[in-house]
Amino acid sequence: MQFSMYHAQFFTATILEWKHLLKEDKYKDIIIESLRFLVKEKRATVYAFVIMSNHIHLVWQVQAGHKKENVQRDFLKYKPDDKI
Repeated sequence: MQFSMYHAQFFTATILEWKHLLKEDKYKDIIIESLRFLVKEKRATVYAFVIMSNHIHLVWQVQAGHKKENVQRDFLKYKPDDKI
């Protein structure tokens, strides 16, 4: 069976040395804003996510016309001053 390159995927991002940098809500909000940006720009569909103090898990689907590597990069490099 062959899967489309645009099927739903599980993604995890960890913080270097598993430091607990995401304890405060203001940092969790940045992650949520980044996900909203990707959805609004039709780069990804987000099905589920969990934010813990030192890592995050996502179930998302990169949308047609976008490369997984670029969507992941944009998600991880999002700055709060970017417009949603």
